[in-house]
Amino acid sequence: MKKMFLSSSFKDVAELLPHFMEESLEGKTVSFIPTASIPESVTFYVQAGKKALQKLGMIVDEVELTALSPEEITRKLKANDSIYITGGNTFFLLQALRQTGADRLIVEHIKAGKLYIGESAGAMIVSPDITYAKAMDDFKQIESLDYTALKSVDFYPLPHHTNFPFKKSVEKIIAEYQFDLKLCPISNTQAILVSGEDVRIADKKLGEVPFQ
Repeated sequence: MKKMFLSSSFKDVAELLPHFMEESLEGKTVSFIPTASIPESVTFYVQAGKKALQKLGMIVDEVELTALSPEEITRKLKANDSIYITGGNTFFLLQALRQTGADRLIVEHIKAGKLYIGESAGAMIVSPDITYAKAMDDFKQIESLDYTALKSVDFYPLPHHTNFPFKKSVEKIIAEYQFDLKLCPISNTQAILVSGEDVRIADKKLGEVPFQ
């Protein structure tokens, strides 16, 4: 059964993860993929996410896709208990996933029930297609590629809803795609919880509600 925890800002909702998993995460290993942050000038969220995982007792194994061989990536993804992809440039991330073959591996692990944690770009990349992210991320410097993504969910996570500095770009995406795509906007204090076919929105203050 698929187990996916999708967020805008993981550090702000990390406390919801143990409840979602219904177990302690102490000693669990996580393949931590920071690759999306490489072209970005602001990357504080990478260390923040790593520290939040460690605070939960998880053992972080960094898997920077552009620095490892396909064999090393395969071994790490298989060996660790879960997979975490940070925020950053969603298009750069898709390119790196394809070039290393990690896209197919991650999809297989998700199908097999391995916990997947996605933050911002890491949440958007599991959608059917990331064309909708153009209003949020720079795609012009990325080599030509179609925007078919991991297709691990049938909706489109939309992080940072109402949050600076992405408020206007999120509103632009909603205005352009609200009638064509099954958008799922979440703020920095919300997370999308996927358990098999059940999808819920968790809010730190309001609890959980089904996503229609």
